Amino acid sequence: MAKEFLEKAIKAVPDKRQLDWMDVEYAGVIHFGMNTFSAREEGTGFEEVDLFNPTSFSPEQWVKVAKLCGMKALVLNVKHHDGFCLWQTEHTDYSVKSCAWMNGEGDVVRSLSECCRKAGLKFGISISPLDFHEKTFGTGKAYDEFFMNLLRELLTKYGDIYCVSLDGATGEGRNGTIQKYDWESYFALIRELQPNAAITNCGPDVRWVGNDKGVTRISEWSVVPSHYRFFDPETCKYIPPKAQPDFTQPDIGSRKKIKKFDEFVFYPAEVTVPLRDGWFYKKAENLSVKPLSKLQKIYEGSVGANASMLLGICPRPDGVIDEKDVETLMTFGAVLSLHFEDNLALDSSMDGNCQLDDLHSPTRALPDKQGYWHSGFNTKKPELILDMGDDYDVDRIVLKENVETGQQIEEFTVFAEEEGKWKKLCEGTVIGHKRICELKYHHRTRRLKLVIDEFRSFATIKEFSVY
Repeated sequence: MAKEFLEKAIKAVPDKRQLDWMDVEYAGVIHFGMNTFSAREEGTGFEEVDLFNPTSFSPEQWVKVAKLCGMKALVLNVKHHDGFCLWQTEHTDYSVKSCAWMNGEGDVVRSLSECCRKAGLKFGISISPLDFHEKTFGTGKAYDEFFMNLLRELLTKYGDIYCVSLDGATGEGRNGTIQKYDWESYFALIRELQPNAAITNCGPDVRWVGNDKGVTRISEWSVVPSHYRFFDPETCKYIPPKAQPDFTQPDIGSRKKIKKFDEFVFYPAEVTVPLRDGWFYKKAENLSVKPLSKLQKIYEGSVGANASMLLGICPRPDGVIDEKDVETLMTFGAVLSLHFEDNLALDSSMDGNCQLDDLHSPTRALPDKQGYWHSGFNTKKPELILDMGDDYDVDRIVLKENVETGQQIEEFTVFAEEEGKWKKLCEGTVIGHKRICELKYHHRTRRLKLVIDEFRSFATIKEFSVY
């Protein structure tokens, strides 16, 4: 009886939308709008439309920088709280169609989405339901229809959208009114028009990690108690939470934390952080660009700790990313490429002390093999031993669990063979979609051993890589 909660937790598995979203791992979010020109984080909704005038608008540069810094996708904030729309919408005049810029024919959404597809990047949108400009905000159904009309345009005129990020900000509209958002209808419309798109931030597919500082938990579980997700991912219906969730607490998924619950969901985390202090460009923040060491720490603490990283990029008012930002991003991309370029586990051999069957043997954990290793059941200390065939200097170890069968591993240890003895290199808790173990210093070795110290029902490894 004591472990009934674990039997239920291990049944929580991701759907295809979540799997596809997790595979992106590292993306950028572009904040470029009226706030760029007013040098504010939050506009009033009454800035003059002709203030928006990017004289050197270059989505090609945005995409080039994103590719060079290792991103697999770009998300564009298409409407912030001020209500200004970056596309040719038919439902408000507070948009690029009313600007002198490009004679009112400019469309930031179309330009960037097309550039992304040409470059092989996925394209997503971020949009805020809060609207300081729109007259119907706070009236209920009339505003919901207005907002869904905006969504219809965005989700039908710009090709495949890999994710829709909905901002949960609330506040007063132009007349001091407050809108109760019809989330069920918003989600249902997204499912209808872009069924493969993950709904993130406030959505049923992906949860916000709980801060905008790029900080994740020591153990970031994707399997969490069901009350953290307010909406059913298929029906989009609201589910009254059985407990009050706290997205900021340091532990939401460990065995100790979930033992009093009996319903669980697979709900992966997204780590959000701007490159500068703010999300929108301000010249005064030119010295606030995060250093390379900080970006590396955020990356390995998010992408490398069973979460995904969404890094905020803010082009200048002229429509170009600032040189300081470009230099930092390109250097970061070069460092990532250097760290993860030469996989020493390729053309290696893998052995272990257990397996479910021949289709899930230890060799399946090699990075160039299909499938995954499955420990089988009733094994106390599952082990994998990687033999690279020669001695190499090891800096990083990357592990991937087969999350399609659930998140199971709770503790692991990696050892290196030195002079015939196993020496501990690193240890950790969750693995999940990806775990990057950065070693404090080089270790020269030929053989590495992974020991699964604690797990919930069985252990799986989809990839055991070494760099």
